[in-house]
Amino acid sequence: MISRRKLFVCAASPAVASSAQRPRFIAVSSSNGLACTAKAVETMKAGGDTLDAAIAGVNIQELDPEDTSVGYGGLPNEEGDVELDSCVMHGPTRRCGAVASIRGIKTPSKIAKLVMEQSDHVMLVGEGAARFAEAHGYRAENLLTDKARLAWLTWKESLGGDWGPGLDAPPGGAPGRALLQRIPGARPEWLAWARETAAHPPTGTITCLTLNDQGEMSGCTTTSGLAWKIPGRVGDSPIIGAGVYCDQDVGAAGSTGRGEENIRICGAHAVVENMRRGMEPAEACLDALRRAARNYDDDRGWLSGIGLSFYALRKDGAYAGASLWDRARNDSRRRSRFTVNDGGESRSEDSVALFER
Repeated sequence: MISRRKLFVCAASPAVASSAQRPRFIAVSSSNGLACTAKAVETMKAGGDTLDAAIAGVNIQELDPEDTSVGYGGLPNEEGDVELDSCVMHGPTRRCGAVASIRGIKTPSKIAKLVMEQSDHVMLVGEGAARFAEAHGYRAENLLTDKARLAWLTWKESLGGDWGPGLDAPPGGAPGRALLQRIPGARPEWLAWARETAAHPPTGTITCLTLNDQGEMSGCTTTSGLAWKIPGRVGDSPIIGAGVYCDQDVGAAGSTGRGEENIRICGAHAVVENMRRGMEPAEACLDALRRAARNYDDDRGWLSGIGLSFYALRKDGAYAGASLWDRARNDSRRRSRFTVNDGGESRSEDSVALFER
C-alpha cells in the first residue's frame, strides 16, 4: 500500500468546483483496457489505493503475451531485444516514478512505482533500472515470445541484405516457411500476421487513470514502445507530463500512439492544465491534439500516418477520450475508441476525433 503524507491542498479549480456529485469509482483506459478498467475498479472497491488499482489493471496487459505492444510478448527493437517503458503518478502524495528501456522485467509499471517509493529519483533507465528491479527481488526473464520473434525475423528478412535465404538456397520454397520451422512453438496461422506486422507494425501501449469515492486519483502508462526501434529509443510512455500526468486538485490524463509527437507538446500535462482552466475533458484533449497537428501546419497528408490519442479523467468524474483520427490508419472499419468502468461493467466508447479519414 502507498503511504499517505499530509499535504497542503490548494483550493479546487474552476474545472471541478461546480460539480455537486460525489466522485464514484471510475477507471479510464485505452482501447485495450476492458479487463484493465474492470480490475482497477474492483481493486478500489476493495479498499485498494488508486495507484495500486491502476497498476493492477495494466499488469493484465503487461503479462499477456498476445498484446504485442505491452510488456511480455511486446515487439522488440531492431536487434530483437524487448525494451519496456512505464511511468506512474500518485495523486494523494503528488509523487511519481518511471523506468525507460528496461529489459527482462515483465511488469515495468511495478518498477516505476518501486522507483517512486524506494529511491530518491523519478526515473531510472536501461541496465540501471533492471539492476534496481533485481535488487528488490524481481527476476529477469526473456520477454521475446515465439510469436514476436517470428514477426521480428520476418521484418529483418524484408529488409534484404544478409538476412533470409542465401543466393545458393534451393529455389521454390514458400516464403516464411523456413522461419516457422526454425522457431519452436510457431504456428502456421502466425505467418500472415507476421507479414502484416512486419510491414505495418501496430502501435499500442496502455494507460489507466483512476478515481475513487474519496476523490483520490492516480495514473499509469506502460508500453513496449515502437516496434523495430533503434535500441534505447524512448517514447512518451515513461515521461511524466507526456505519457501520464495527474494533479489531485484537477484530474489526470494519459496518452497512447506516436510518442514523439506527444513529447513535443507535453500532451498529458497540457490536457490537465486545460481542465484546470475550465475546459471540459473532451475539449481539453482536442486542444492538445490541435497543438500536435499545428507542428505539421495541419497538413493532413503528413498527419495521415500518425496515430495519437489522449484520455482524460476529471476529479468530479467527467471523462473523455480523443484521437487525432476517427478511424484506424490500416482499418477504416475500426473506430478510435477508449474504455471506461464507472462501477459496473467495463465498456468501450467512441473517442472524439480531430480529423475524419
